[in-house]
Amino acid sequence: MTNRSLVAGLFRTGISDIAICALLTATGCHSYHIDATIENRTGAPIQQLEVDYPSASFGANSLAAGAVFHYRIQLRGTGPLKVQYTGSDGHQAQIDGPTVVERQEGTLQIVLLPSGKAEFHPQMTPAP
Repeated sequence: MTNRSLVAGLFRTGISDIAICALLTATGCHSYHIDATIENRTGAPIQQLEVDYPSASFGANSLAAGAVFHYRIQLRGTGPLKVQYTGSDGHQAQIDGPTVVERQEGTLQIVLLPSGKAEFHPQMTPAP
């Protein structure tokens, strides 16, 4: 193989790689996500905060009274959100939230209230 044919082969391979990358970029791989915010308005610190959603969960060891916790999630599947935490009195709160669907995106505000209650304020795209 001559140097000229070797260079031509490498050039063709490089052009192919560039074309594939350009095609992937043009078609756009969109990553759907939800920006979740949890606000502790219980009036006291909480422990062992956990938010369950289809195929995963997130949380924090503790959240001070009045504190805010942010987390970005990506949904895989369909199902309900569930929140649980331990209050300063040792009582474990378990709260069912809205149903979420894969490929939804937007924001979700969860406000933890006294007596083991919560408000859910979703601003997400409709289910596909």
